[in-house]
Amino acid sequence: MSVVETQIENRLGRIIINRPDKLNALNNEVLEKLESSILDLQQNSSIGVIVLQGAGEKSFVAGADIAEFNGLTADQARVQSLRGQSVFNLIEQSSKPVIASIQGFALGGGCELALACHIRIASENARLALPEVSLGLIPGYGGTQRLARLVGMGVALDMILSAEMISAVDALRIGLVSRVYPAVDLDGQTMRLAETILSRSPHAVSLALKAVRDGLLLPLAKGLEHEASLFGLISQSADAQEGTAAFLEKRKPNFQTKDM
Repeated sequence: MSVVETQIENRLGRIIINRPDKLNALNNEVLEKLESSILDLQQNSSIGVIVLQGAGEKSFVAGADIAEFNGLTADQARVQSLRGQSVFNLIEQSSKPVIASIQGFALGGGCELALACHIRIASENARLALPEVSLGLIPGYGGTQRLARLVGMGVALDMILSAEMISAVDALRIGLVSRVYPAVDLDGQTMRLAETILSRSPHAVSLALKAVRDGLLLPLAKGLEHEASLFGLISQSADAQEGTAAFLEKRKPNFQTKDM
């Protein structure tokens, strides 16, 4: 059985980290398979949304496999950090929305994996943390950078320096996740959200992702210029013509664009 499983259901691609006996901890094999799965789904023009989750009920991903970090030289540790960052960058840069469906533990590298996704939703039993400083380390798969950009420097430093676990309710309060559901409803609500996004214009979804992602790296004035350019581009698309016509005709749009 593969440590990372990929399932395709119509236009939905589902990636499952499958090491439940290790609470789905990330090791080099998982990173390699995760990279391959993301690339495959990204290149599949029929896929519109990707869902990332962990196998079992106890854990999304409980962190990196610490056994693979023990005894590394400084150069080896740097390479390992860059390797994880490279895989997570693929997720963040995907033109297809990636939803992290978080149940149980999302700790260390698991929390960093969720941070690389575009949307994070959680079950009420989810627990999130960046506990690396309690091990004499720091987050190395993007946590120090993405968390601060998402929730602000003060809240991010509170989480990182205390290394304390937070509940799903607190994660919702600080903006680390956007929705929280009872554990029994998480999968169904994840699919409902994915289906909602799939009902929208694929071209517009892709360009909206690009506008937000690129804009975070730009001063506001430049970001607004970039948004206007993309707005001009999308306004000429078949999806835009169909969407505006459907609105005026009081009917549901029939978007044809599939390639994202």
